[in-house]
Amino acid sequence: MGPGWRLAGGAALCQSEAMKDVLNLAGRVLIALLFLGGAAQKLGDPAPVVQMITGIGLPGWLVWPVAVFDLIAGLALIFGPGVRGWALVMAGYCIFTSYFHWQLRADPWQVTIVVKNWSIAGGLLVLAAEGPGRWVWRR
Repeated sequence: MGPGWRLAGGAALCQSEAMKDVLNLAGRVLIALLFLGGAAQKLGDPAPVVQMITGIGLPGWLVWPVAVFDLIAGLALIFGPGVRGWALVMAGYCIFTSYFHWQLRADPWQVTIVVKNWSIAGGLLVLAAEGPGRWVWRR
């Protein structure tokens, strides 16, 4: 069988480069939706985020640069260029922001967010290693 993904028994799962590109883009869009949703949440109703970050001693105005970062990073992940670089930065962001959620670990939901952030960072690191495939906006 030709190149492509294989199941444990050796059967081909994905032989075509086009299918790899479809799956890569779908994965990028799904990860980006999390960041775009975060941007929309922060821009539309910043009060809950401001309350959370001021509760751990950070200034409330940080909600605005974080919202802008979420928006730009989400779009960059989908469209590129620079998907590998953005994926690395976003992975670092997920790991870094986990620290702040961990400060609120008395709330089990915040611990879940830490685990989610680390999982997303893992997916972003794989994307940084593999690259965006052929379906990315290039200059």
